[in-house]
Amino acid sequence: MALLRAREMIMAHFRPMLARHDITEQQWRVLRVLAETGPLEATELANRASILPPSLTRIIRAMEEREFIIRNKVKDDGRRALLAISLAGVALIEELAPERAAIYDAIEKRYGAEQYEHLLDMLESLIRSETPSE
Repeated sequence: MALLRAREMIMAHFRPMLARHDITEQQWRVLRVLAETGPLEATELANRASILPPSLTRIIRAMEEREFIIRNKVKDDGRRALLAISLAGVALIEELAPERAAIYDAIEKRYGAEQYEHLLDMLESLIRSETPSE
């Protein structure tokens, strides 16, 4: 419950920013993952963005309509597709970068740089410990 409450507390800072740009939390996660990793197949994107595959199908459709992502067929295998962030998606991330940085800075200032870094390290450690080895 503590992790869920912490997530909700943090997301309360981000939701107004996303709402002003008519972007859902899930759509934002998709954009961030694609910006960080480059093109991915849908299954891997769903895993990395922590989105259920059936939900991702709907999200992809909406994001393609808004031209935030691009779908390309995998060379030599027309059944598979790679999803990539578009120039419009990159532009949105860049547009929101200053506000996003201000939110993170305010959170860090509230708890102190050392505690903030320690929290991030602990969360990364938790994630790594729960992630199956490839």
